[in-house]
Amino acid sequence: MKKYFTFFKIRFQSTLQYRTAAWAGVATQFVWGGMRILMFMAFYEADKSRFPMEFTELSSYIWLQQAFLALFAVWTFDSEIIESITSGSVANDLLRPMDVYTMWFTKDMASRMAKALLRCVPVIAITSFLPKPYGLSLPKSFEAFLLFLITLFLGVAVLVSMGMYIYILTMKFMSAMGVRILFTNIAEFLAGSIIPLPFMPDGIRFFLEMLPFASAGNLPLRIYSGNISGNEMWFYIAVQIFWLLFLQVTGRIWLKSKMKKVVVQGG
Repeated sequence: MKKYFTFFKIRFQSTLQYRTAAWAGVATQFVWGGMRILMFMAFYEADKSRFPMEFTELSSYIWLQQAFLALFAVWTFDSEIIESITSGSVANDLLRPMDVYTMWFTKDMASRMAKALLRCVPVIAITSFLPKPYGLSLPKSFEAFLLFLITLFLGVAVLVSMGMYIYILTMKFMSAMGVRILFTNIAEFLAGSIIPLPFMPDGIRFFLEMLPFASAGNLPLRIYSGNISGNEMWFYIAVQIFWLLFLQVTGRIWLKSKMKKVVVQGG
């Protein structure tokens, strides 16, 4: 376990060095978040009763989405892992007395968490002082905040577990660019990054909420904002845990199978 923590620490610290890129990202997220809130406000002014989320809940949802964008950016993959696969240096990973899946998973998690740490603090701090209903509100309760943190971590683990499939496909095709583009476009929509899932028609919404994409960023943000609670919340937390276990088990089995057949060219 100590060796995986070391990999996590090294990747986390190296990612923290990119502060300029982080501040540029923060500025972009403020502008994009503000534009989305103003866009939704134009619709809400017509008839607020027709929408499934209160505007204060929606504002919190959008600002948290921007604050933790680096955690749930479905288009983000670890470039070092991709490079090691395509260049053949993945052979070095096979020689280490370590589980390759756990090592890659740890690196990806560390990179996302470090990027999020650099960006989330200023976004949360500033939007918390914006006037209602445009700013980030406090969670409904301490329990909601605690469950938000737990499901936030589980959600990132679900997303990284899905990303592991892309790395495995890269081993198969040597270039999974087409798969990555397809995955990114589908996941962005199904995870509620473009349109929050509560705005979907009931039948379609329930189907989307049962998919692993909704278990990533959608669930923790709705718990924080208070849009989901009670038995419904516990049901979707169980769904989130199911997808994490399923993706972890199947991903490890698939990677182990691919490692037995891996061919390194030009290494």
